[in-house]
Amino acid sequence: MKKRKKKRFEAGKEARRRARASGLAPAATRVIPDKRKRPPTHKEDLLEGES
Repeated sequence: MKKRKKKRFEAGKEARRRARASGLAPAATRVIPDKRKRPPTHKEDLLEGES
């Protein structure tokens, strides 16, 4: 029979386990704004602005 591998400690898993035990809800996922809807950030060329 094979020897069972010892489980490694995972801080995130432990934090979630403690949060569930205390009755608090875990943090909500972060909403990332859509980059395609942002205005372009490139500045105008200096040569184009003078002419």
